[in-house]
Amino acid sequence: MDPIRNPYAPGAGQRPPELAGRDAELKTFEVVLERVSRGRPERSIVLTGLRGVGKTVLLNALRGAAVRARWGTGKLEARPDQRLRRPLSAAVHMAVRELGHPQSDDVDQVLGVIKSFAQRDSAPGTKLREKWNPGIDAPAVPGRADSGDIEIDLVELLSDVGGLAADLGKGVAIFIDEMQDLDPEDVSALCAACHEISQSGLPVIVVGAGLPHLPAVLSASKSYSERLFRYARIDRLDRESADAALSVPAEEEDAAYAPEALEAMYAATGGYPYFIQAYGKVAWDVAPQSPITAEDIKMAAPEADSELAVGFFGSRYERATPGEREYLRAMADVAIAIAAEGGEDLDEVQSVPTSAVADLLGRKPQSLSPARDSLLKKGLIYSGERGRIAFTVPHFGRYLRDHQ
Repeated sequence: MDPIRNPYAPGAGQRPPELAGRDAELKTFEVVLERVSRGRPERSIVLTGLRGVGKTVLLNALRGAAVRARWGTGKLEARPDQRLRRPLSAAVHMAVRELGHPQSDDVDQVLGVIKSFAQRDSAPGTKLREKWNPGIDAPAVPGRADSGDIEIDLVELLSDVGGLAADLGKGVAIFIDEMQDLDPEDVSALCAACHEISQSGLPVIVVGAGLPHLPAVLSASKSYSERLFRYARIDRLDRESADAALSVPAEEEDAAYAPEALEAMYAATGGYPYFIQAYGKVAWDVAPQSPITAEDIKMAAPEADSELAVGFFGSRYERATPGEREYLRAMADVAIAIAAEGGEDLDEVQSVPTSAVADLLGRKPQSLSPARDSLLKKGLIYSGERGRIAFTVPHFGRYLRDHQ
């Protein structure tokens, strides 16, 4: 098979040639855009799921739908070491530019508010020339979105931006990736702002994406967040969608898969979009001709597994300290024992008790708290419920088992 015509695209956030299995989310979002534009009440949206299921790809696809609807959009990626003001200022600035409001005075007023919001991030007493400048030419507007209270300032900022969009009969959507990494104070402020904006009927929504415990993060901040957002769990693809993710791009290149090859691919990838792209790319390169057969998949598996072991699993494992790696391996061993006892596949074990990990290591749970907390902060594990933990990466337990 010609490697130049290889259609598959394994990469972080890189859109696959066929965005299979996400039609429901895309159609729902189009309805949200139209309803908000018409002044109808709608909730902001939160996408959750493990790494490698395509949350960032879907987030970008939703942003594309908003752009086609002529909305103003901006995107940021949350980081544990960065507060919200600066990246949100840049995202909102981009959204205002996309709106294309014809009244320059109104636009300058809102840009000045964005500038005031952004520069409040500087330490008290900072000289004007030393303050961070978000690249806005308009002068800052004193007394608006610059109180220093992020909750007050965020409400004022989004209210002004929403008013600008409402003048045009459009909307503004802010997309936040890795939302679980926001500072707790910023999470609280964002929830409060979304609540206030929805009550005011302004055309502003937030679309966030994060790990499975993101709803718990939001709920811990504001109890009403359970009703504030529309939650969508993004999971692995069903068999039909996984087959389409492989077959449709191949057909566009005048190639095909034998039915047994598609079956073998689903067994190997578990339907996880990133794995489908990784296996598809290697299978295409090793197959001598079309149709791609089950034997070709068998030949491709070692190379695909090796690439995943280095780039997808290994890069994350290397971030862990020796003590943290011991904890990860113990989690895998507990999951293996649970799977064996219940007659399940290892990948079907969603989480393990922290007490069982401690017992396996012969330690008290309290003594393992530093390792567990560090792994949580690094995004290698998450806790969906009290006393239980799980890997954020699918097949990670299998990887640890095979690389003991």
